[in-house]
Amino acid sequence: MKSLLLATSALIGAGLSVAAHAEILDDAQTSAVDGVLVTARPFNTTAQVTGRLGLTERETPATVDVLTQEDFQTQGLRTAIEAMNAAPGVASGNLPGSVGSVSMRGFHRAVNYLYDGVRMANSDVAVRNWDAWAFERIEVIKGPASVTSGEGALAGAINFVPRRPTLEKRFGEVFASAGSRGAYRLAGDLNAPLGDKAAVRGDVVYSRADGWVEDTESRAFGANLAVLLRPNERLSVTMSADYYEDRFSGPYYGTPLVAASAAREPSGLVSGSAGLVLDKTLRFRNYDVEDSLMNSQSLWLRARADYRLNDRWTLVSDTSWYDSDRLWRGSDDYSFNRTTGRLDRATSLISHDHQIWNQRVHAAYDGTQMGRRNRFTLGVEISGTDFFTVRRFGTAPSVDPFAPVRGRFPTDTAANFTTRQNAWADVTSKAVFVEDAYNLTPRLLLVAGARLDDIALDRRVLNATSGVVSTYAQDYAPVSWRVGTVYDLRPKTQLYAQYSRAATPISGLLFMSAANAAFDISMGRSYEAGIKTLLLNDRMQLTASVFDIRQDDILTRDPANPVLTVQGGSQTSKGVELALDWSLTQELRLELGATALDAKFDKLIEAGGVDRSGNRPPNVPERLIDLAVTYTPQALPLTLTGAVRHNGDFFTGNANTTKVAAFTVFDASIGWRAPFGTLTLRGRNLANKLYADWSGYSSYLVFLGEPRSVELSLSRKF
Repeated sequence: MKSLLLATSALIGAGLSVAAHAEILDDAQTSAVDGVLVTARPFNTTAQVTGRLGLTERETPATVDVLTQEDFQTQGLRTAIEAMNAAPGVASGNLPGSVGSVSMRGFHRAVNYLYDGVRMANSDVAVRNWDAWAFERIEVIKGPASVTSGEGALAGAINFVPRRPTLEKRFGEVFASAGSRGAYRLAGDLNAPLGDKAAVRGDVVYSRADGWVEDTESRAFGANLAVLLRPNERLSVTMSADYYEDRFSGPYYGTPLVAASAAREPSGLVSGSAGLVLDKTLRFRNYDVEDSLMNSQSLWLRARADYRLNDRWTLVSDTSWYDSDRLWRGSDDYSFNRTTGRLDRATSLISHDHQIWNQRVHAAYDGTQMGRRNRFTLGVEISGTDFFTVRRFGTAPSVDPFAPVRGRFPTDTAANFTTRQNAWADVTSKAVFVEDAYNLTPRLLLVAGARLDDIALDRRVLNATSGVVSTYAQDYAPVSWRVGTVYDLRPKTQLYAQYSRAATPISGLLFMSAANAAFDISMGRSYEAGIKTLLLNDRMQLTASVFDIRQDDILTRDPANPVLTVQGGSQTSKGVELALDWSLTQELRLELGATALDAKFDKLIEAGGVDRSGNRPPNVPERLIDLAVTYTPQALPLTLTGAVRHNGDFFTGNANTTKVAAFTVFDASIGWRAPFGTLTLRGRNLANKLYADWSGYSSYLVFLGEPRSVELSLSRKF
């Protein structure tokens, strides 16, 4: 930890030094590089994920990263998971039962997801691995964000912003690609003004792939339609309908570890796993039943109205409705049996019928108080969730790891499933929130906010075998708040600091057992400080930060009586982050994100009195580096890109007995700007690296990354 703190001090100190030196250069340097001014992305954009004060990234006392549709296409980011993994300090895995699970700042599943600024209740249930084409940008805010997005955002929040209409001009784009293993994508987008007071925009995307694991074909479809009405300068109304569906005939649920003595081509991918290894010959094997599937479809309906009451006050109303059906059927967990030399398999049948409605109204003020600018927001938010799930858990016949006879999914009977539940959950949430940003001086901005949630949970569980019904309810009233400051060291250099308190449920509300429902919501706190600066004639954008997060009241066992579960555990994470966007010349651009952290359980006792204190939480890499380089020579109609992603090692469970090795993967592409469009040839995982980026439901199951692949795409804007 000492070395981490020293690195932190050096990082912030270097940032201050470079900022001061570069500002001097900027004052003296009036000409741009090679005669053309090339600027990095400014900090003056406003991200929805930062709150409802309308603060720019520069004015926000927190780390904010924004990936745009341009980034998606330049770096070849096809899906939501690939896009999130490209954000500095974010690691995301495609666990089929919890798509898009995120590890951020040392915490796993402590992140809120928003869709167009509206929080998805029980986020990791609603999120899917959507096609990145559907979004204008993805916004990420680091550190506790419960004030702006509600309970659950201890490590941060991620906002998916769909393409929305604009009145400025008519434009559109079409896209098509084909690649390895039968993969292809077709997409289109059109924005059309209807006079000077209305506009409509629609986009559509379809994709399919055979999958790189045998019998894992998938296809996905998305369609968005939005209408913007601006009858006068005071009123703006946006209405939208967004539909997504995905179909997997045999999802990939991970690759099992086997005994070293049984492995035919053992690898060093995992270590400390009690003699189990990852066998390279199993890289493409599927151990799911032959008729497995994973399907989902969802519809978002939204209406947002902004009415400017006068020059200082604006009234905003957000109304949304979400409806989704999801289904999982298959063998989703398997482990090596040392006695038989076979894989013992579990089976699951899970369905979701899920509806969420949400209404948020807030008033925003932007004026002066005591001669200084003051921005103030006061609002209320109410939402309701109706959730029904069928859950069946059993076993399937074991299989030979090297020649599996996968079989069929069993019928839904008590003999085939030891757990047979039908469960209903209703969650009603009411919240009051307030935020304020006051310029104490022209250079010193104070930011504060608070949110009071009132959450009512009602749950009913039917044992479909015995007919026994259990019902229980619980109310929660967490208070989240933050205080922060931003100081203009120079016009283009800001220092910031923030302290936050955030609420996080001990488990997902929709699946909370009666025993867990009796516990309080856990609370966490965070310190963060950093610098944001534009350097070298605005050609370099730099953010550097240091953070310290602690979550208290996590579930642990009573040291005196380990049979009892109590709230008394804690975990912490301390680290540093760096994000750099540098246009070295008018032709060459570099983007770098780097994170180093120290995450651990400060206090955790598990079943049997086993002490896990000092261990690292699972699926938490402590080193993350993302580097993207873009070269666009003026003399040629070409764009060359290269990307490197380094993911540090991580553990598969709280016991820290199985460690997954760190990995580094390389991607590259060459694009030709032809008269008929941009033709791009792209290669992913060029070294064909064998790596795992997530762990499965057990400690002896890992999710492998995609092998080397190539893709040819054509896009045309009009």
